[in-house]
Amino acid sequence: MRPEESVQTKRIQTERLEKGKTYDMAYIGFFVVVIAICSWISIPAAVPFTLQTFAVFLSVILLGGRRGTLSVLIYILIGAVGIPVFSGFRGGLGVLMNNTGGYLIGFLFSALIMWAAERILGTKTWVQAISMVLGLVACYTVGTVWFMFVYLRNTGEVGLAAVLGWCVVPFVLPDLVKIALALMLGKMLRKPLSGIVV
Repeated sequence: MRPEESVQTKRIQTERLEKGKTYDMAYIGFFVVVIAICSWISIPAAVPFTLQTFAVFLSVILLGGRRGTLSVLIYILIGAVGIPVFSGFRGGLGVLMNNTGGYLIGFLFSALIMWAAERILGTKTWVQAISMVLGLVACYTVGTVWFMFVYLRNTGEVGLAAVLGWCVVPFVLPDLVKIALALMLGKMLRKPLSGIVV
């Protein structure tokens, strides 16, 4: 290869890399907004719930583990600095530091588990389904431990059964439905968007 051809090849590779980074930032930013919007949507029920979990899982399915996890991380960080992206149009470090803040942090663990499963086993439907269920369990675990710690510090001792009854049991069925919806929608959109997003 002649020197001028080598220089041109390197320039093309650099341009592609920069273009890829620009697209990455755009996709990640878009899904940060999607997660925020879904966190604002409250579904009325005996215990109201949001579509936050659905958006977290969908972002990892469509963007892949790395970009999806970055979307979740940035969502949490911008909420922590005060931008009202959390449920109920709330924001600030105080939201993360209160009793239920651990469930928000748990979303990051959910995304990391999905990313790890993707790296090890690929993006088959059964892999994504199992990784989402494991991610949900991780989110519940982190959130429940956090809740018990903060509650003990601020209010007093509380039993595990009570916390599960308040913060986990009412949400298990809705969250499983959200997993199924994210899986179906992700499967439907992944192929049409494969040339754009992935």
